Amino acid sequence: MDQYFEHLNNIAITVCDAEGNVLDMNQHSADVNSHGHKIIGHNLMDCHPEPARTKLRGLLEHQQLNAYTIEKTLDDGSKVKKLIYQTPWWKADGQFGGLIEYSIEIPFEMPHFVRQPKPKQ
Repeated sequence: MDQYFEHLNNIAITVCDAEGNVLDMNQHSADVNSHGHKIIGHNLMDCHPEPARTKLRGLLEHQQLNAYTIEKTLDDGSKVKKLIYQTPWWKADGQFGGLIEYSIEIPFEMPHFVRQPKPKQ
């Protein structure tokens, strides 16, 4: 994983190929996933229960984006809110490469801004 992403402590990045095999992950992804770096080379279908497995299979088959938020209670009782952003990635030749999942810790309350285009002069 690129040096810029390896030591992010609040963003887990996991990359899989077009069949769902894990190609790479940053350290935070390894820390928050139960099997850590050991899942590299293994299929994500084996790591997810239903209905997540069916959803993942559909994302790979249709080369689709999936984005949502979750709230999770940690082992110590604290809570964390995350944005899960699963997006297709493409090889240099334009072929579908697989998915990249970004799991980003976000504040429970955060501002939302609507940006308008600048008026034409």
